[in-house]
Amino acid sequence: MKDLKGILLAVIVICIYTGVQAQYIGQDDDLITVHPNIPVKAYSFKLQDVRLLDSRFKENMERDKSWLIRLNLQRLLHSWRVNAGIKSNAKPYDGWERLDCEVRGGPVGHVMTAFALMYASTGDSIFKKKGDSLVVALAECQRVLNQDGYLSAFPQHLIDRCIAGEPVWAPWYTIHKIMAGLTDMYLYANNKQALEVATKMSGWAYRKLSKLTPEQQATNLKNEFGGMIEISYNLFAITGNKEDLALADLFYDHPILDSLSENKDILNKLHANTQIPKLIGEARGYELTGKDKLKKMADFFWQTVHDHHTYAIGGNSDWERFFEKDKISQHIAPLCAETCNSYNMLKLTKHLFSWTCDVKYGDYYEQTLYNHILAAQDPETGMASYFMPQNSGAFKVYSKEDSSFWCCVCTGFESNAKFPEAIYYHDDKGIFVNLFIPSELNWKEKRVKIIQETKYPEEATTNLRFEANEEVKLPIYVRYPSWATNGVIVTVNGKPISIHQKQGSYITIDRKWKSGDKVQVSFPMSLRLVATNDNPDRAAIAYGPIILVGEAGKEGLTKAVIYDVSSREMMKYKIPSSINDKLNAKGKNVTDWIKPIEGQPLAFKTEGVSDKPFTLIPYYKIHDERYIMYWNLQ
Repeated sequence: MKDLKGILLAVIVICIYTGVQAQYIGQDDDLITVHPNIPVKAYSFKLQDVRLLDSRFKENMERDKSWLIRLNLQRLLHSWRVNAGIKSNAKPYDGWERLDCEVRGGPVGHVMTAFALMYASTGDSIFKKKGDSLVVALAECQRVLNQDGYLSAFPQHLIDRCIAGEPVWAPWYTIHKIMAGLTDMYLYANNKQALEVATKMSGWAYRKLSKLTPEQQATNLKNEFGGMIEISYNLFAITGNKEDLALADLFYDHPILDSLSENKDILNKLHANTQIPKLIGEARGYELTGKDKLKKMADFFWQTVHDHHTYAIGGNSDWERFFEKDKISQHIAPLCAETCNSYNMLKLTKHLFSWTCDVKYGDYYEQTLYNHILAAQDPETGMASYFMPQNSGAFKVYSKEDSSFWCCVCTGFESNAKFPEAIYYHDDKGIFVNLFIPSELNWKEKRVKIIQETKYPEEATTNLRFEANEEVKLPIYVRYPSWATNGVIVTVNGKPISIHQKQGSYITIDRKWKSGDKVQVSFPMSLRLVATNDNPDRAAIAYGPIILVGEAGKEGLTKAVIYDVSSREMMKYKIPSSINDKLNAKGKNVTDWIKPIEGQPLAFKTEGVSDKPFTLIPYYKIHDERYIMYWNLQ
C-alpha cells in the first residue's frame, strides 16, 4: 500500500505540472486521481528526475536558495497570527507584507511553493523542513480562526467587499497563492497536512460562492482573482471532489473568456497578469474535461499574445497592461514586461506544448527563459526585477531583501527553483530535448540517464552522453530552433549523420543506446535584427536565441538608485541627454556593422554606424549599467 501511494503521488506530480492530468483512475484511502479526457503527446519529467549542472541557471538557483534559507519564517507568519488572534512578537516584512496591505500573506504561498520546488529540484531537506514549518503554523491559524475552513492573513470581510463590488485589492488573488503553496507542499514534499488545509479552504470557498446570485458572481469576478481556476482544477485532479470542479466554474469570467473562445482579441487596456492565469486555468480545465471551447480560448490567447503583444525578450505589457495589438514600437517604455507575466506565460506554454509538441512553444520558452526570467535576477545579490525596462538609457531596478515582497519578487522565488522542469519531456517511447542547459536526466522507467554538457549559448554545441545498465532502444527528439537558419551538425559517437529536417522542427535520432554513447548537436548562431511588429526601423539585436543590448554607461547610477523601487519612476525622466540610440544601419547587412570581440563569447562591437562604437552583450548579463535594447535604424 505504501508503494502504491508513492506511485500515485508521483503520477499526480507529473500530470498536474506537466499540463495534463493523471493517466489512470486509482484510489488509495482518500486519494483519487482523475482519468484523462484529451490525447497527450508529451509529459514533463518530475523535477526529482533532473539535476542542474554548472551554468548560469544553477548560479541563479544557488542565489535563490540562499535567499530562501535566509527568510525569517516568524516574520512571514506575523500577519497570519495577528489575524487569527495568536500572539506574535515578530517584526513583519515591509512591502506587501505590511499589516495595512490588503494582499498581505500572499508571499507565504509563493514561499511554500518555492520551498517545495527547491526541495524537488535539489533534494535538500532544509526546504522541506522550512515548508513543513509553515504548513503547521498555517494549520494552527486555520483552526483558531474556526471560520468553516477560511484561512488568510487578512479578515474575511475583504472577500465580502469583493463580492459586494466595494474597493478592495485582490483578496482572491492572495487566497490562490496560499492554496497553491499548500498544494505544492503536498505534491512535491508529500505533506499531507498541507493538502488537508488546502481542501478545507476550497470547501469554504465553494460554500461561500455557490450561494451567490449570478449578478453577485459577476461582480466578484471583476476583481483580480489570480489562479483560482487552476488551483480548483488541480485539487479536483487530486481529490476527485466535484465541489472543486464546480469551484473552477464559479470563477469562469464570461465577458473575457467567451470572447477569446470566439477568436476575438479584446486584450487592449486589460491588466495583463489578471488574464494570463485565467487561461492557465482553462487550459487545465480542458485537460480534465475535454471541453474543446477551453482549448480554443487557450490556443487563441497564447498565439495573440505571442504574435501581437510580445517584446523581443518574450515579455509583454506596458505598465502591467496589454495595449493595442501590433504597437510595440509605441510602447518602448520604462515600465514594460512585468516579470510575473512571463512566469505565467511559460506555465501556459507548457500546457500547450504537452498537447501538440509544436516546436514554436519550445522556441518561445527558450526566448523568454533566457532573455527575461534569467535576466530578472541580480547576479550580485540575487534580488529580483519587477519590470524589464525597454527605453533607451534605462537600467534594471532590483528589490530589497526585507522590504520588496512584490508579486514579481515572489514568482522569482519560484522561477529560480524550477529550472529543471522544461529541459526534457517524454512521450511513451522517447525523450524530447527542448532546452540546452547542463543537466542530468534519470528516466527510471527506461533505466537510462542522459547527461547534457554544454556551454550554450556561449557556444553553439551541446553534448548528450548516455548511461544505461543494458542497451535501450528509444528515440531522442532534439529541438531544431526556428532561429537556426545556418543549419545543424549532428554526430553520434563522433560520426556525422544526415539531417533532413528543417529549422522549426525536431531532429529524431532513433537507435539502441548503450553506456558511453554520445550525441553532439551544433546550431551555428548568427546575428539578426528583431524588428518591432509595427516599425521595421525600430529593432533589437539578437545572436541565436539571445537578445543583445548596448552598454550605455553608468551616469547617475548608484546602489541606492538601483535598489530603490521609486527608481522605476525616475527612469521616465532622468535619462542622460548623451544617450543616443540611432544607428546609421538601415538596409545594411547586420554582419557588416556588428563584429565579435575576440576572446569574449557573446560580446560584440558596432562599427561605423554611430559616433562611437557600442559594446553589445546579452541582456541577461547587463547589470549595474544603463543599456539600449531597441535601436532606431536610419
